[in-house]
Amino acid sequence: MDGENRIILNVGGIRYETYKATLKKIPATRLSRLTEALANYDPVLNEYFFDRHPGVFAQVLNYYRTGKLHYPTNVCGPLFEEELEFWGLDSNQVEPCCWSTYSIHRDTQNTLAILDKLDIDSEKPSEEEIARIFGYEESYLAGELGPWQRIKPKVWALFDEPSSSPSAKMISGTSVFFICVSVLCFCLKTHPDLRVTEPYNILNFTINDTAVATLWHENEQPHVAFFYIELLCNVWFTIELLVRSVVAPNIIEFVKSPVNIIDFIATLSFYMDVVVELAVVRRKIDKSDILEFISIVKILRLFKLTRHSPGLKILVHTFKASAKELTLLVFFLVLGIVIFASLVYYAEKSQDNPDNQFKSIPLGLWWAIVTMTTVGYGDMAPKTYLGMFVGALCALAGVLTIALPVPVIVSNFSMFYSHTQVSY
Repeated sequence: MDGENRIILNVGGIRYETYKATLKKIPATRLSRLTEALANYDPVLNEYFFDRHPGVFAQVLNYYRTGKLHYPTNVCGPLFEEELEFWGLDSNQVEPCCWSTYSIHRDTQNTLAILDKLDIDSEKPSEEEIARIFGYEESYLAGELGPWQRIKPKVWALFDEPSSSPSAKMISGTSVFFICVSVLCFCLKTHPDLRVTEPYNILNFTINDTAVATLWHENEQPHVAFFYIELLCNVWFTIELLVRSVVAPNIIEFVKSPVNIIDFIATLSFYMDVVVELAVVRRKIDKSDILEFISIVKILRLFKLTRHSPGLKILVHTFKASAKELTLLVFFLVLGIVIFASLVYYAEKSQDNPDNQFKSIPLGLWWAIVTMTTVGYGDMAPKTYLGMFVGALCALAGVLTIALPVPVIVSNFSMFYSHTQVSY
């Protein structure tokens, strides 16, 4: 009777032996419906043959015996899922002890999907792929590409694909050079030693028709050399922006790109400054501080470097992938800041304290954020023992709050970077 109940399974050349009753424990699966009428049954050897992965099947058969499904660490996650699907089992039945190891492949697949969208592969796309990007695939296959259809992808590759040719690398290097020079000029022209003093206005005071004094209103302006350097840089930026907009595969996507919006505003702000300066010289209008504030956008040109640096692209997408962790971090920081600002305010009021710096809870918010982020300017500090105790708790809470999400962000960056290196 025991021999009649036993069944032999040959999986990938390895024979497994078990009882029919064991395979009936999990109904509606492939092994629970075995009959001798199946094509993979060998009546001579009295066994069922399956050309599947034997390592995974060992865990599958163990699941029938014990009711616990474990993940074999020597196989890839997608292969394990494929095998479970063949045997009719649910991958969600994996035991909790193996779930974290098993689910890593899903994060890896998401990472690879994101990296595919980054377009940081150094391999040159084929002509057919380029035609597909520009929507010329039918014309390309029919051999009916016009002159503009042939030139447009080449110009686009020069300005948007630095790895496509030596000329594209040269243009990319030129763009990076002008970005660095523009940002450097923006910073240096605020230095007092690099500014010149010019007379701005003359005021003549008279008393009883008698001239009393003549006052010169002086205005510090950047050296004129900075204007010509910025002019040269912005001429390049203008040409580059116009060319890229003309040869862009999708003009809507080009306009919606945050980097292109920053580039347009930064370039436009320079020409607005020129117009305002000319008006000021002619005494038509006063120079507005708002325009000077808008010129801060020029510093954001550094984000254009993401088009030329795969590392910066990885960093940006690391923050995107870690959005949940960053949101959680900000939420807990805000929560802690409000709580400890309120506590330190009432703690300092609870005792006689003539040097109390916490006159209100809003002032305590500044102290709480500086303390929780471990910056510690020292401009505000509790003076009472109860306030010091609250400050100690605030510092400890800040360290723990910041330390918890950081490993997740570092792990995401490491995973992005490692997969990028493999793709190269």
